[in-house]
Amino acid sequence: MIEEEDSRWMQVALREAEKAYEAGEVPIGAVIVKDGRCLAKAYNQVETLKDATAHAEIIAIGAASSQVGNWRLSGATLYVTLEPCPMCAGAILNSRISRIVFGSPDSRFGGCGSTIDVITNNALGVNVQVTGGVRADECLGLIRAFFMEMRQKKGDSGAKPSSLFPA
Repeated sequence: MIEEEDSRWMQVALREAEKAYEAGEVPIGAVIVKDGRCLAKAYNQVETLKDATAHAEIIAIGAASSQVGNWRLSGATLYVTLEPCPMCAGAILNSRISRIVFGSPDSRFGGCGSTIDVITNNALGVNVQVTGGVRADECLGLIRAFFMEMRQKKGDSGAKPSSLFPA
């Protein structure tokens, strides 16, 4: 039951990631859910907003907090297509989100255990459950397609694929 629900909400996050792709942003999407209800959806807007902090998770946390009228999002689950970076993992802790479900791990910037672990044994003592790998192939496929397209537009043969998202 939880696996089906995780897959369903990750599909919503993937639709947000597709919006980012269409906008020329790194295709990462996020959804925050509590009690079976979507509180917020967002996608990366770093380039659009010219803001290094405009990651999908940060935008979704702000929108969800506004929706519930409280910065504390206890009991909520964040679904995101790529493992949160350390900045986003810190914001997740600060907002008291109870669970993170991510698609693809991030071997370069992952803040939930792939590179560093901001979540476990954190100074705030916040307990956050982490589940990774939900629809990972689809999430990673979208990111790989985006970077391949960007390389082609720049005339880069892609002979040296990124270690993060090798072709």
